[in-house]
Amino acid sequence: MCQFHQIAIVVRYLTRRPILKPSQELKKITLQLTDLEGKEFTELLNNWYLKWQDFLREKTVDPITGQWHYTHKRLRSAYRSLKINLPYLFTYQKYPELHIPNTCNSLDGNNTILKTLLRIHRGISQQNRYKMICEISGN
Repeated sequence: MCQFHQIAIVVRYLTRRPILKPSQELKKITLQLTDLEGKEFTELLNNWYLKWQDFLREKTVDPITGQWHYTHKRLRSAYRSLKINLPYLFTYQKYPELHIPNTCNSLDGNNTILKTLLRIHRGISQQNRYKMICEISGN
C-alpha cells in the first residue's frame, strides 16, 4: 500500500478540517506517516487508540427502529483502514536492498504516459498494442 494513497484515504474519511479532537489527532498522526519509521508510527497509532477507544465504541440508537449504529463511523473507518494496511505501509523499510519507494507517484506517471500513447493510437490491433507497450516499458 502506497503511503500517499493511505493518507488520502484517511483524509477522505476525516475531512480536511476535522472538528472532533480524536479526528484531529488521528489526522495529525497520519500526516506523519511518510516521516516516521514503522515502529514509531505503530506506537503512535496504538497510543491514539488506547486514548480514544471508549469514544470509538459510542453507539447511537435510532428512536424509531430501535437499532443501534456506531456514532463515529467515519473515524472508525479511518482508523480501521490504517490498522488493516499497517503491515504493508512500511514494506520499503523491510527490504532496503530493493530500493522500493514509499509512494507510487513515479508509477502513476509512467502509467499516464502509456495511457496517452494508447489513446493516441487507439485504432491499432491488439497484437501491435501489446508490442508497443512492451517496447515502451522495456520488456
